Amino acid sequence: MKNSGEWYEKKLADTIGQLQQVSRFITYISAARLLLFVGIVATMVWLWGETVQAILAVLTVTVLPFLLMVKLHSHFFMEKQWLEIQKEVLEKELKGLEHDFSDFDEGKEFINPAHLYSYDLDLFGRKSLFQAVNRTCTHVGKITLAHWMQEHLKDKSTILRRQRAVEELSGKNDFRLRFAITGLMRPGKENDVEDIIRWMTKESKLSKLLWVKIVLAGVPLVNLVALLAGVMGWISLSWFGFLFSLFVILSFSVIQRATVLQDEYHQKLGVLSVYAKLISLIQGQQWESEEIKELSQKLNIEGKSPSDALNALTKELDRMDLRNNQLLYVILEGSLFFQLRQMVRIERWKDKYGKYLQVWLQSVGEVDALCSLATFSFNHSDYVYPEISDCPFCFEAVEMGHPLMPVEQCVKNDAVIPSRPYFLIVTGANMAGKSTYLRTIGINYLLACMGMPVCCRKLKVYPSQLITSLRTSDSLSDNESYFFAELKRLQRVIERLNRGEELFIILDEILKGTNSADKQKGSFSLIRQFMLLKANGIIATHDLLLGELVNHFPGQIKNYCFEADIKDNELSFSYKMREGIAQNMNACFLMKKMGIVMDEEVEMSL
Repeated sequence: MKNSGEWYEKKLADTIGQLQQVSRFITYISAARLLLFVGIVATMVWLWGETVQAILAVLTVTVLPFLLMVKLHSHFFMEKQWLEIQKEVLEKELKGLEHDFSDFDEGKEFINPAHLYSYDLDLFGRKSLFQAVNRTCTHVGKITLAHWMQEHLKDKSTILRRQRAVEELSGKNDFRLRFAITGLMRPGKENDVEDIIRWMTKESKLSKLLWVKIVLAGVPLVNLVALLAGVMGWISLSWFGFLFSLFVILSFSVIQRATVLQDEYHQKLGVLSVYAKLISLIQGQQWESEEIKELSQKLNIEGKSPSDALNALTKELDRMDLRNNQLLYVILEGSLFFQLRQMVRIERWKDKYGKYLQVWLQSVGEVDALCSLATFSFNHSDYVYPEISDCPFCFEAVEMGHPLMPVEQCVKNDAVIPSRPYFLIVTGANMAGKSTYLRTIGINYLLACMGMPVCCRKLKVYPSQLITSLRTSDSLSDNESYFFAELKRLQRVIERLNRGEELFIILDEILKGTNSADKQKGSFSLIRQFMLLKANGIIATHDLLLGELVNHFPGQIKNYCFEADIKDNELSFSYKMREGIAQNMNACFLMKKMGIVMDEEVEMSL
């Protein structure tokens, strides 16, 4: 953490210094441009009536430096924009190191209460894991990262490949910073890429129409023949003028279609120029990890770099802007039927490269998502990459903490689930730390299965499908009770186990929506069924009698607890897990502290 903070602070100081210098350059250049402009006007007035040669000589001496100043101003303005974004990125990272992730995207659109684990573990939304990890600079990258969190890896070799990619990228700080800034300088909106893909998958019809082919070949040919015939004196040149004007008038028929392409897609397709730059950055690096090598290789198709192909499309779109100049419009439409020609050229580009576009965008998105994981790794240099086990089941954590908790508040605990089937039963008082402990296990297990470092001194895991039930809620729209909603969730767990799926199950206070007798009987039956189906997991409960299950499944169930300590009429929590069943419950104590009279006190007063 310290090393990353020092790097960000040094980089930020350098950036601020460069930004101040560039701002000064822009001020000087602006002043020089103004002086040159005034000088040009004054010279023209002074030389009014002189020879043309003298005026041209003076203009050459003054206008050329003025144009150079315009170009320099544009260059430094772009550099200033780059440095401003870089400053913003570095400042956000420094805030993130203090556990302030408010400036980062929450990913709230991915919140799904029906998901196997994401809602329970607060993966999306305010102060979520996604907000802490997400550093993506592209829409595709953001979606990819969310998908990785919702569909974690379950194969050892794939996880190890991801680990190596994350580890390699975590050492390329300058690359990740350049990649992020390049992506953040994109024009348009986030979902423009989805519109582009839809456009790319549409069938191209214009370039296949016979009349289009005839017009594109015939207009310049007719113009050329009429012009030559007029020059040779075979016909009047007015015929050339007539035909030229006719073609201009006919071009009005395609104005609307060209305007739609220009207005709706020009800015959206302009996003692709940013992806072209990102591809160039990826291909400009030497990669060691297999995963990034393969992604980089996907960016080489038909011997042509996607960045070259995307830049070619950008140029075609820029040429379309020539129609906005009225004089150029008349010349180009009368001689070439230019708008239609450009639309056909863009369609031909789409026919040639459109089928590859989704692969290019997805590859860039995956590198973007990997950069987020790598930044998380760099920012948490004290975290470790877990050992991935071949033998089901295994979860052995030493000094495990929650990655979203500040270091000074984070109490670390161990967890050992050594075999299959095996369950931990965790009892304890309210507020003693049971729910936080469950989420700590879930988050670290997910990080491990995503190929990321974990908040542990040591962790060994076997990758199974994570499934949780920590925060079940009523569904008013479906007329569904809390209890029934929980039963449906547990039914999904049983169905998956019956299909032979390997699951890691985390449950908090099961069967909360029924009476104590039913809850106890149902809980005993459910855990017995889990054991028969060779499941693994952890269950937190207030029901101390569940601790007796260890007698029915010796060596396969172990009891742990979080105690509330009462000393000198004060309640305190250590948040450290202990072996055994909880002895101290705090509900009655807290009720008395808050002035709520207990039954025995009511009877005495009566």
